[in-house]
Amino acid sequence: MPEPLRNDVRVLGELLGRVLRESGGDELLADVEALRELAIAAHDDPASDALERAEQLVAGLSIQRAEQVARAFTCYFHLANTAEEYHRVRVLAEREASALAHTLVSDDSLPAAVAQLAQEVGEDEARRRVSELEFRPVFTAHPTEARRRAVSRCIRRIAELVADRDQRSRGGLSLAENERRLLAEIDTLWRTAPLRQAKPTVLDEVRTVIGVFESTLAETLPNVYRRLDDWILGDRAGRTAPSVRAFAHPGSWIGGDRDGNPNVTAEVTREAALAMSESVLTALEASARRVARALTLDADGTPPSPELSALWHRQRSRAEKDAARVAAATPNEPHQRVLLMVVERIAATRTRNADLAYSGPDELEADLRTIQDSLVRAGAPRAAYGDVQRLLWQVETFGFHLAEIEVRQHSQVHEGALADLAEHGVDGPLAERTVEVLDTFRALGAVQRRFGERAARRYIVSFTQSAEHLAAVYRLAEYAFEGTDELPVIDAIPLFETFADLEASVDILEESLALPAVQKRLAENGRRIEVMLGYSDSSKDVGPVSATLALDTAQARIAQWAERHDLQLTLFHGRGGALGRGGGPANRALLAQPPGSVDGRFKLTEQGEVIFARYGDPAIAARHIEQVVAATLLAGTPSIEQRNAAATERFAALARRLDEASRERFHGLVRAEGFPQWFAEVTPLEEVGLLPIGSRPARRGLSVSSLDDLRAIPWVFSWSQARINLAGWFGLGTALEGVGDLEELRAAYAQWPLFATMIDNVEMSLAKTDSRIAARYLALGDRDDLAAMVLEEMELTTRWVLAITESDAILSRRRILGRAVQLRSPYVDALSLLQLRALRGLRTGDAPEAADELRRLLLLSVNGVAAGLQNTG
Repeated sequence: MPEPLRNDVRVLGELLGRVLRESGGDELLADVEALRELAIAAHDDPASDALERAEQLVAGLSIQRAEQVARAFTCYFHLANTAEEYHRVRVLAEREASALAHTLVSDDSLPAAVAQLAQEVGEDEARRRVSELEFRPVFTAHPTEARRRAVSRCIRRIAELVADRDQRSRGGLSLAENERRLLAEIDTLWRTAPLRQAKPTVLDEVRTVIGVFESTLAETLPNVYRRLDDWILGDRAGRTAPSVRAFAHPGSWIGGDRDGNPNVTAEVTREAALAMSESVLTALEASARRVARALTLDADGTPPSPELSALWHRQRSRAEKDAARVAAATPNEPHQRVLLMVVERIAATRTRNADLAYSGPDELEADLRTIQDSLVRAGAPRAAYGDVQRLLWQVETFGFHLAEIEVRQHSQVHEGALADLAEHGVDGPLAERTVEVLDTFRALGAVQRRFGERAARRYIVSFTQSAEHLAAVYRLAEYAFEGTDELPVIDAIPLFETFADLEASVDILEESLALPAVQKRLAENGRRIEVMLGYSDSSKDVGPVSATLALDTAQARIAQWAERHDLQLTLFHGRGGALGRGGGPANRALLAQPPGSVDGRFKLTEQGEVIFARYGDPAIAARHIEQVVAATLLAGTPSIEQRNAAATERFAALARRLDEASRERFHGLVRAEGFPQWFAEVTPLEEVGLLPIGSRPARRGLSVSSLDDLRAIPWVFSWSQARINLAGWFGLGTALEGVGDLEELRAAYAQWPLFATMIDNVEMSLAKTDSRIAARYLALGDRDDLAAMVLEEMELTTRWVLAITESDAILSRRRILGRAVQLRSPYVDALSLLQLRALRGLRTGDAPEAADELRRLLLLSVNGVAAGLQNTG
C-alpha cells in the first residue's frame, strides 16, 4: 500500500478507535479489535481455526453489542473508502502535474485519443468526429445505494478534512485543529443512524441527483471541454473560436421511470422537472453574474458591435427600471451591462416573470453569442472565448432542464390501457392505471412546453416484444391529447431485455420502420434512432456468459441493420453498477463493442452507489468522463473496429460452445425444483426488500415462488451479500472446462477484447467472494445438492480464470484493485459473520421475541457489507 494512503487509513482508524472508546468504553473497542484480529488471521491463514473462533465470538455477543460492532465496521469502511478516494485524487493531481503529451495513453486520455484518431483517419475527419461526439449518462434511482444522505454528507465533510490534512503544514495548531474536527465528524458519523426510518420519496431521489450536479457536474463538464479544446488548439487556445462543442447531455430516469414503481406519478414527473429546472437556472444565474462582474471592458478600447447595441435596446425596452439600474452601475461598459441584463432575464425565467423571462435556452444562447461576437470584433477574443464560452458550454449542456427526464413504462401496462380505452373511450369510466398512463403523456407535454423539447421526449418501453409495443406509445399520446394541437414530441425507444427479445430485436426494429409515427420522427430528426439494451434481465434470464455474448451479437446485428437503412443509431446500455448487471470499467467495455455500434455516441445508465463513486468528487468525475469519452472516440477507429471484427470471426466457434455450456449449467441451477425458495433461504433476499433504500418496490408483484418477476437488483444484491456473487460468474467455469483447450482460451484472452473483458470482470467478481463464508450461507437451506453445485462452480471458475490469466491468485496482476479488495476483505468477513448470526436466528425462529432485533442487526450488516464490497447492486 502506498505510504500516503497507509497513513490516512491508519490515522482515520485510530481516530475511530478513540470515538468508540469514548462512546462505548474499553469493552466495545476490545470486542471490535478481537473480531478484527480474528478476521485478519482467518483471511491470512485459511487453514487456521480463526474463522471458527470469530464465529464463536460473534455468537457470544449480545444483540445490542453485535449491532454496535456492525456499526463500527461499517464506519471503518466509510473511512477507508474516503481515504482511498482521496488517494485517487492525489495520484491524479500528481500525474496531471508531471504528464507530458507524448506519455498519455490513448484509452486513458481524451487528448491522446484524439491524436490517435487523427493518425488513423486524418485531422479533418477527426475534427468532424469530435464535433459530433455524444456522451449521455442517465442517472437512475435503483435502490443499490444503501447509505443515507445524512451519512453521505458526513463522509463528504470527512473527505474535505482528509484533503485539508494532506495540504496544510505539518505540526502546530493547524494539524491539531484538523484532528479535532476529524474527531468531531467521525463521532457524528458513528452517532448518525445508518438506516433510514422510511423509504426515500421519488423527489428525495431527485434531490440527490441535483446534489451531484451542484457539487460536481456543473463545473466539471466545462472543465473537460476546456481541457480538450486547449489541447486541440494549442497556442491558439483562448484567441480563437473553440473547436469543441458541449458533447455531454445528462439524462434522468428519476421522476420518469414508472415501470413497476407506483410512486412515480404524472404529478411527480412535473415536480421533478420543476426541481431540476430551479437548480440549473439558479446555477446559470450565479455563473452569469460571476462572468459579468469580471467583464469590465471599457467601450473606448472595446466598443460594442451594432448587434450588441441593438440587444441592449431590446433589453431596456423589456425592463426600463432594471436597465436603468444596471446602466448606472456600469458606465461605459457595454458588454458588462448587457450580460447583467442577461442575469436579470435568467432570474426572471426562474421566477416565471413572463415580461422578462427567456422563452427557452436557445434565446439565452443567442444573447451570449451576440456578446461573444461583439468582443471578438472589438479585438478582445480572450474575453470572448474565456469565461463567456464556459457559460455557453453550461447552457448547451444543461439547457433550462438540467437533465432530460426519460419516461419508462412496461409494454403490458400500455396494452391494458389501450384495451380499456377501446372499451370505454377517453371520457368513459377508465381504470385508475389507464388514467395515470394518459396523465403521464400530458405531463410530458407540459414539461416540454415549459422547459423545451430537450427536457423530456424519450419514452422507453420495457419488454418491447413487437413493433406494436412502440406503436402503442404514439396511440396513447393521441388519446391523451385528443382534439388538441398540443401533442408533444415523443421518441418511443424499445428496450430489449430478455434473451429472446435480444434475438428478435432486429425483426422488431424492421417492423417498426413501417409505423407512420416512426417514419414521421425519422423525417424530423435526421433519421436518428435509439435502441436500449438491458443487461440485468438478460443475465438473470440465461446467465452472465450467455447474456454477454447475446448482447454483443444483438449490438452487431442492430448496427448492421441501422447502416442498411441509413439510420444514425445510438445504443443505450442499461448497465447496473454490479458486474452481474453489466458493471465494470465502461471504457474497457466500449473498446470491445462490435464495429459500427458506437460511432461516436455512448449512452448508459449510472445507478445507485456508482453515481457517487464516479461523480462524487470533481477530479474523479473528470477522469471518468475523459476515459469514457476517449473510448467512445477510439471505438470507431479502423484499428479497433478491424481488431474486434477479426476476433469475432476467429472465435465464433468458441463463443457458441461457451454460450451453450454456460446456459445449460445456469439453467440447471435456477430451474431446479424449489430453487426460488432455496435462494430466499440462503441469502437475505426477503430482508433486502425491507431496506428503505429506494422508492421502487423490490418485485413487480409475484412472490418469491417465481424468479420471473423478481427484479435484477435484489437478485444481484442478495448474492453479493452472501459473498457468492453468483450473478457475475456462474456457468463460466463449466463452459471453460468444456472447451478444455487452455492454449486456445489464452489466445482468446489475448486477441478477443470481449472475452478478455468478461474474464477480467469475472475475476473482479470472484475477488469479492469467499468460499468459506459462502458455504455458511448455503448451509442455511436444506439443499445440499444446490449448495454443492454453487461451490463446485465457484472453484472451477476460479481455477480456469487463474489458468487463462496465468496468475497465482485472484487480482495478483492488478495491483491497485487487488489492494483495495485486500484492504477490505477481512472486515467484510467480520460483518458477514454478524449477518449470518442474524440470518440463522431468523431462519430457525428459535427466539421469536428477538426477531425484530435480529432483523435490525441483519439490515445494519447489509449496509456495512455494501459499503465494504462497493458496486454491489
